Amino acid sequence: MGTPPITDDLITRDAPSAFSNSLPLIIANWIKKVNLSLICVTINVMAIFQSFILGIIEGVTEFLPISSTGHLILASEILKISKSDFLKSFEIIIQLGAILSVVFLYWKALFKIENIKKLFVAFLPTGIIGLTFYKVVKTYLLGNQQVVLIALFLGGIALILFEWFYKEPTQTPETSGETGNLSEISYKKSFWIGVCQSLSIIPGLSRSASTIVGGLALGIKRKVIVEFSFLLAVPTMVAASGLDLIKSADTFSKDQFGILSIGFIVSFIVALFSIKFLLSFIRKRNFIPFGVYRIIIAIVFWFFIVS
Repeated sequence: MGTPPITDDLITRDAPSAFSNSLPLIIANWIKKVNLSLICVTINVMAIFQSFILGIIEGVTEFLPISSTGHLILASEILKISKSDFLKSFEIIIQLGAILSVVFLYWKALFKIENIKKLFVAFLPTGIIGLTFYKVVKTYLLGNQQVVLIALFLGGIALILFEWFYKEPTQTPETSGETGNLSEISYKKSFWIGVCQSLSIIPGLSRSASTIVGGLALGIKRKVIVEFSFLLAVPTMVAASGLDLIKSADTFSKDQFGILSIGFIVSFIVALFSIKFLLSFIRKRNFIPFGVYRIIIAIVFWFFIVS
């Protein structure tokens, strides 16, 4: 008995059965694609949110003597951001956004020839030490919570002790009011301020705290050294960010560049207000409150994260 001929009736009769058998598979594949799309959207939204939060933290802390890098590392832990080379680069490069606020506010002082020379002298120690120990810092120190918390704690104690024994020089008309007047900072003092700044390659010590305390110890008035610290941040962070981009940019994806841009812009905007706050704060207060804050946050994070 031969094979029955294929007729339109046979096709019509078997088609519903074949379709019904494949329907669950079609639906399952569609649901899988939808779920993957939703997961990707959720991941992107979370990354944008995290970048926004880190941008705010960077803008607030960059110029305060409490270590912006240390706060970024601790905030990344709270936000449950997985440790990666991109995160380490993000924590370095995002600081450039905050630093550009100095260019915006102090561009006249920044481009004075005499100031440029002093900033170059101050930058040299940091540039040499930073370039020499770049790999060590990025491999072993960035992202190390214990290092950050110990540096925050000891730095807080040092800040308090320094302010207790420090005597404020009398303000003079030549330096008390003019913005960006660095006339009392010699080239020798500029160099030693740079040496102090180089200590801040250890995350948690704070670049601004190192330079400001170093300047105060050299007899420079508070407002003058604070503004010098602002200006010195420009070549320092341009160099640090540029070096990291040269070494790491080719590994960034398009999405990662987008995430970095968000944090960059947010940190720039917030830092504008942070600078104004610090200048207003130092008119009547010293840095003891920041020292106390550093100690408290170090203890709290030690027990809730490290322990």
